[in-house]
Amino acid sequence: MYSIKFENVSKSFGKTKVINNLNLNIKKGERMILLGQSGCGKSTILRMISGLETITSGDLYLNGERANDIDSGDRSIAMVFQNYALFPHMTITENIGYGLKINKEKKEVIKERVDEAVRILNLEGLEGRYPRELSGGQRQRVALARALVKRGDFFLLDEPLSNLDAQLRGHARKELVKIHEMYKQTFIYVTHDQVEAMTIGDRIALMNQGDLQMLDTPHNVYHRPSNIFVATFIGSPSMNIIPVNIEGNELIIGDNRIKLPEIWLKHINNSGSKKLKMGIRPEDVVLSATPGEYSLPVEIKYIEDYGNRIGFYFNIHEDEVISIMSEGDFSRNAKVYWNVKVNKLHFFDSETTNSIGYPSEIK
Repeated sequence: MYSIKFENVSKSFGKTKVINNLNLNIKKGERMILLGQSGCGKSTILRMISGLETITSGDLYLNGERANDIDSGDRSIAMVFQNYALFPHMTITENIGYGLKINKEKKEVIKERVDEAVRILNLEGLEGRYPRELSGGQRQRVALARALVKRGDFFLLDEPLSNLDAQLRGHARKELVKIHEMYKQTFIYVTHDQVEAMTIGDRIALMNQGDLQMLDTPHNVYHRPSNIFVATFIGSPSMNIIPVNIEGNELIIGDNRIKLPEIWLKHINNSGSKKLKMGIRPEDVVLSATPGEYSLPVEIKYIEDYGNRIGFYFNIHEDEVISIMSEGDFSRNAKVYWNVKVNKLHFFDSETTNSIGYPSEIK
């Protein structure tokens, strides 16, 4: 039985449809990431789970029970918002325990859970302070502690780390995973940050304009993208996408031809796609001073030094291609070779933008 199940769920605000026929199954106890750009519908999905938004059509099931008409307060949900939403007139202890207090939990239960949350989230010594006396990172930990003490079946987080600086976000990501591993609630996390998605999630549901684009593990979302949108959304810099043609057993890239790699030849011919686009991630674009078996001559147009990596930019016909390498002694305008790593290629149908899949030889 799935912990959360969407069956043909749509959501509209007036005439504006924001979720299109969503079918999504979330396993009990997993960390599910809802990822996408602002306005893609990910927060709306979270709010439908919590009961803060009604469902226009379709059905939502929580622990096997149809939940469309279940009140928000009866859904066993703990939620953390982006803006913390702490009560300014309450101490940290009072903020953390407030939800338990209004649910009329016993005082000893409230104290036990609050003390435990304070310890887990390193808030010792701050119990008597007020939110205005805390840093942003401390206030975020208080909001997490308040959700933690509820011990709900579902732990919902709506971009909870977006107000923190980069160093604090990195620390908080690890703490969130530790908390989940302790309590094993079904964990739904909304973010537009792909680093958070890749490092926190067991699976990622990538949304675009109300449509689910891909649902899979972080590894597969990165290495086996289902379409061009997924391929270019995940990764920084994003995947290089280049229009290509196939003639016989040759792959035509810009003004260059290379023998179509044998592992791809049969697969591409069997795909039925007439027009293709080739994808390759910047870290898989390898440049050298000498040609290899599958090489294209290119001229470096621009260089960026990132400290631990170097970005080399060149053009294939009208398309800019980025190579990210750990080292490389090439200068601007240098003529070098792009040695194509055939097991790192991706091919997409130009019309549908969907991946044509991968040969069985590529693991």
